[in-house]
Amino acid sequence: MIIITGAAGFIGSNLAKKLNDIGRNDLILVDDINHPLKKDNIDQIKHYELIGINDFLSWIKKTKNQKISSVFHLGACSDTLERNYKYLTQNNVVYSQKIWQYCIEADAEFIYASSAATYGDGMNGFSDRHDLITNLKPLNEYGQSKQDFDEWALSQNNAPNFWAGLKYFNVYGPGEAHKGRMASVVCHFLDQLKTSSEIKLFDSSHGVGPGEQKRDFVYIDDAIDMTLFMMNKKFKSGIYNIGSGTTSTFNELAEIFLEEKLAKAIKYIPFPKDLILNYQAYTCADMDKLRSIGYNIESTSLASGIKSYINQK
Repeated sequence: MIIITGAAGFIGSNLAKKLNDIGRNDLILVDDINHPLKKDNIDQIKHYELIGINDFLSWIKKTKNQKISSVFHLGACSDTLERNYKYLTQNNVVYSQKIWQYCIEADAEFIYASSAATYGDGMNGFSDRHDLITNLKPLNEYGQSKQDFDEWALSQNNAPNFWAGLKYFNVYGPGEAHKGRMASVVCHFLDQLKTSSEIKLFDSSHGVGPGEQKRDFVYIDDAIDMTLFMMNKKFKSGIYNIGSGTTSTFNELAEIFLEEKLAKAIKYIPFPKDLILNYQAYTCADMDKLRSIGYNIESTSLASGIKSYINQK
């Protein structure tokens, strides 16, 4: 059996659907269905059992007869604006440590969601090499909580039979609408265009011109392919980037919407003062490590990903 935490969320629900597609219905899904769109996500998934977040830790203590092969720990507080570090530590570090220990005892693989937020402003690069991880300086408490668990995992002598921390970059695609402000900029563009023909982009910031902030956008199907690539593999445990390895400006992203006649104009708005110190103006995943262990599927182009996303809305 396979456990997926955050199973009604964006990446978790898409992972579960993909597992269904390849014939795996023996899924134990862990999440709280506290949003109608999360219910929509999980209603489509064939599974063995659904467990609430607060019930999961007690469930794993009581359940000894289930043979679990893999745990995909994708549930977390992913709000980059959350400032309560005690809350983030409890949810993103301590909770993860308990699942790590369970995987050791159950002899199960442990594959968890880290984040590109750990790379901060990018001054220390975007490499997932282990010897560089401690140099990273996240810009917000959420990123720091992910960094703390990454460093803890790398320091452990007692570990699951295989583990992987996946640093997801800017993933976009179907199933993310429930995330609200934390949804991708692609999702926000689509929401804007329901009521306006304009796309709103940030004005100049962080030393770049209007709309020239850059991100590594990775389509959800690609992110899921990379995630599943980790399952039942015999390569070395560790931390891996999940991205496209390319970068695009918000202007380039908006131009795709203009070319597809989904929007008529771009409007630049002042950059929010409350985001200045915590904003990543540039991200680009170094994909050398993932490529070196055999992952060789070409990434979906931004234009193709957006078209696929729109067709599934």
